[in-house]
Amino acid sequence: MQVLLEVCDQVFQSLWYVLPYLAVAGAIFSVLSHFTPCNGERPWWRKRGLGVDLVYWIVVPVITRFGRLGFTVMFTVYLLGIRKVDDITRFYAEGHGFLASLPLWAQVVIYLVVSDLALYWIHRAFHDVSLWRFHAVHHAPVDLDWTSAARFHPVNLFLGTTLVDVFALVAGIKPEVFVFLMPFTTLTSAFVHADLDWTLGPLRYVFVSPVFHRWHHTLPNEGGNRNFASNFAIFDLLFGTFYMPAGKLPRVYGIVDADMPENVGLQLLYPLMR
Repeated sequence: MQVLLEVCDQVFQSLWYVLPYLAVAGAIFSVLSHFTPCNGERPWWRKRGLGVDLVYWIVVPVITRFGRLGFTVMFTVYLLGIRKVDDITRFYAEGHGFLASLPLWAQVVIYLVVSDLALYWIHRAFHDVSLWRFHAVHHAPVDLDWTSAARFHPVNLFLGTTLVDVFALVAGIKPEVFVFLMPFTTLTSAFVHADLDWTLGPLRYVFVSPVFHRWHHTLPNEGGNRNFASNFAIFDLLFGTFYMPAGKLPRVYGIVDADMPENVGLQLLYPLMR
């Protein structure tokens, strides 16, 4: 009963956290995609699968919160031998080691660059046959828009951002870094999925743009096995996976697996039954 109450409380907190972002993103991208759409077939509030996307926006913060906590405790107990709750809290409260001694801005920069590099390779791994069935949930939407940003299977989350964040904490990055970056990561993820024809001009080789990432959501033979970076497109440039042909925009999104269900519960079970 206590566990159920805790889950309900986390869902309630998630709603209070997510609703302002949904309102702001919905307003901003409604205006921007009206004037500079990449595809423009239908506005985001009429997209197919919108209800599923909104459920993920509520569920994903809860999953990542519990996952980050669970993995952090596990690593602390089994790798560092710290077993008391107060000691664990104290260990992470102010950070530790060399990284913790750096100013907050330096920790933010280090985290952004190193985590993006790690997530680049993790993302490539999820496009391999063995892990693709979990990542396919994110690629399933045929109407791609900013609301698609939160559609991730828990396995994808645990072996991706959650695990990277835990290693960052263990390495000494202070928790304040995540609090500071939370609005940034949420809105930039929505931005790169938005229906915008933005390429960022000369900065396209440095930062991920909406067009750059929308190519990643096309079919594999079109560009779906390219553009793995989350924030810094320069990693794709360095490792030979950069793809954004000049004067051409992506048009068709989704996956070739027609059996992917359009129901959150079934989507979570689907990769486990494949």
